[in-house]
Parts: sequence; C-alpha cells; structure tokens
Amino acid sequence: MELEVFAIKVLQLTMDEAIEISKVIGNEHRMNILKILSTGPHNVNELSEKLGLPFSTTAVNVKKLEDANLIITELVPGRGTQKVNSKNYDRIVIDLFTDAMDKEKNVITIDMPIGEYVDCQVQPSCGLVSETDYIGMQDDPRSFYEPGRREAQLLYFRHGFVEYRYPNRIPYGKKATEIEFSMEICSEAPYHKLDWPSDITLWINEVEIGTWTCPGDFGGQRGFNTPEWWTIYFTQYGLLKHWKVNQNGSFLDGVQISGVTVSDLNLHDKPFVSLRIGVKEDAFNAGGINLFGPNFGNYEQGIIMNLRHSE
Repeated sequence: MELEVFAIKVLQLTMDEAIEISKVIGNEHRMNILKILSTGPHNVNELSEKLGLPFSTTAVNVKKLEDANLIITELVPGRGTQKVNSKNYDRIVIDLFTDAMDKEKNVITIDMPIGEYVDCQVQPSCGLVSETDYIGMQDDPRSFYEPGRREAQLLYFRHGFVEYRYPNRIPYGKKATEIEFSMEICSEAPYHKLDWPSDITLWINEVEIGTWTCPGDFGGQRGFNTPEWWTIYFTQYGLLKHWKVNQNGSFLDGVQISGVTVSDLNLHDKPFVSLRIGVKEDAFNAGGINLFGPNFGNYEQGIIMNLRHSE
C-alpha cells in the first residue's frame, strides 16, 4: 500500500513483502545509490562516477532497484535523450503484524473512532481536530459535545478523561479470557515538547487497570498520516501502546503493571465494555493526553479492542 503524506511518499509493506525488498536493498552499492538519489536525480554515468564503480556494475544495480519499484527511470531531453533515475519513495514502513488474529474465530475486534466517546470531562488546553479543520473552538470544553466530534482525528486535553463503550459481543455461554486495547497516544504540551511526562491511566468497566507515564508530546517531524495543513510545530504523532488483561494480570506492552485480571472486569454483566482513558486529578505528572485517529499520527487506527473468549 502506498501512502501520500505531505511531501513524503511512503512505501508500506507487510512482513512478506518486506522480505523481498530487503533482498534488494541488502547491498552496499544499492543502498549508496538510494542515498545519492535522495539528493536529486542522476543518470547512470553520474552514479558510476560518484560510486567509483564500473558503468556496467552500476547499471546492474540500478536495474535491480528499478525492478523493485524503489527508483524510477525517465527519458529526459537534453544533449540527446538520456535516462535519468530518481528515488520513488522517501520512507519504507514495515507493518510488524500478521493476519493470525483475523483467523481466530474466538476473537472479537472493534476499531473505535476516537470521536465516538460517550462521556468526557476535559479541561484546557483541549480541543478536537478533524482531517481538515478544528471542530468547535480550541480550549473550550463545550466543543467536546459538538455533533462533529465523530469526525475527530485528534483530540487532546490537559486534565480529565474520555470514555468509550464498545458493544459486548461475547457469545452467550462463552467466557472472556483476554481483553486488549491498542491506541496511539502521547502527552499534551503547548505546541510539542519531547520532555513532558504525563501519567495516563486506563479503566475497563470502571476498574483501574494501571498507569503509564508517557515521556513526552512528540513533534518536530511530521507524522506519516498527519495532514499538510496541521503545522509542524504542533503535536505530530504518538506511541502505539497495547494494554492487555488476562487471567494472569494486566500488562502494558508485555510488562505487568497490576494484578487486575480479566475476571475482575465483570465483562459478562453489561451489554457494553467501557473504556476510560484519563489523567487523574492527583497525578504526579499531569501532562495531559493526545489521542490519534487513523488520519493523524503514525498509525492507521482508532482505539482497537480485541476481546478473546473461550472456544
């Protein structure tokens, strides 16, 4: 899949696709060619001279990059017609996941848009941003109740919480064995600030799962999916965090953060699963929250719930 992001062209690969591309770029000469082409178009003679390689060797390596669609070759008029090579992509992104989860029949997966919260209490600085503009007024908590909030691709606040409710699709007679939430998230600072810790807490069905201290509010480099109109001086992307609760406890990115188990969450007692994300009033690091949708930041997702149940 190809993504056009600002002035950056990204090649997004599955792990299987990445194997073939890695074979092509796993060569010093071809990597050096890509480095040179990142500065501007060159013909084979120019590449050969800069690399200190024979023309024939350079041409063979250019052809391999061309066959992999990593560079493009165009006929350019000048002193006669000459072939000029240019890089085709600025970045290569490899998705480190498989479709194994999709094949599991006992997994319920729901991707919740970040604007579909059912309750919130937020304090400035705060705001909602769509793919094309602000929603309501900045730093006005009333904007969080605008109907257009469902179009939000970025929401942020300094204190408070947002709460989501996922439909409970556990089949009757089955037992929940594990629940996992993943989201792109970071702290909220004025503009952005890499050193801006925030204690972010997660609750599932009103049970506190644990707190993670995000190190900062990330910016200065445009997120892969962040739209062009959003200034580079503001927050650009977050970190993709995975919160998991099973019979052994609660985990964040594989590290246990509390003893709360899936049995403590009463997942069979309600027609919905509640997820609350917030910064406590007494948090030591009250650095706020940025939540990203699929068209902002680095990851094409909202807040994904994976709920596993018994066979």
